Amino acid sequence: MHYEILKFSVKGDHSGSLVALEKGADFPFEINRVYYIWGTEKNIVRGRHAHKKLEQVVVCTAGSCDFILDNGAQKETIHLSSPSEGLHIKQNVWREFTNFSTDCVVMVLASEHYNETDYIRDYDEFLKGK
Repeated sequence: MHYEILKFSVKGDHSGSLVALEKGADFPFEINRVYYIWGTEKNIVRGRHAHKKLEQVVVCTAGSCDFILDNGAQKETIHLSSPSEGLHIKQNVWREFTNFSTDCVVMVLASEHYNETDYIRDYDEFLKGK
């Protein structure tokens, strides 16, 4: 499977915690796009696509959710619930996410700008490319 869990360095004391991600030091690619998702009902399924080129690091900054990753041969569910971890999803991995807690906020850091031609939105087409 083409993913890994990144463990971010946490700095903190009685006043709170902080994670800083610096280009070239803490991150597997140059960040070209950041977006976040919140207010999603528990059993909604989001994603349902793969990318040809783009890589993403997904961080659950609040609450929790499940990512279902599929490489065409196997599926794996990753539970995200810590802002000190990032799920690094590489190219050609089908992704869906669901099981959102009511307070879930998901931040996505992407290697590329938005480009519709990079998306594979049809699961059968995704499998044909394997």
